Amino acid sequence: MTIKILGSGCANCVRLADNAKKAAEEAGIAADLVKVTDFADIAAYGVMSTPGLVVDEKVVSSGKVLTADQIVPLLKSALPRVGL
Repeated sequence: MTIKILGSGCANCVRLADNAKKAAEEAGIAADLVKVTDFADIAAYGVMSTPGLVVDEKVVSSGKVLTADQIVPLLKSALPRVGL
């Protein structure tokens, strides 16, 4: 799984990155954390308010700092369904 944090590197972006890392660890999900700071790249996701959270190329949040507890279900819902 790839988790991207969209933002300039501000304090809120750093907090969101920390919370996303903690959420992945709590959920037992192996994830690569990528920080995207280029504004053209951020705009390409349609995000106009940072920080943004992208899970496997899908924007799941923008403009707020989610807690680890809020991020865990977003990560779990992005996992492929097995046995369907």
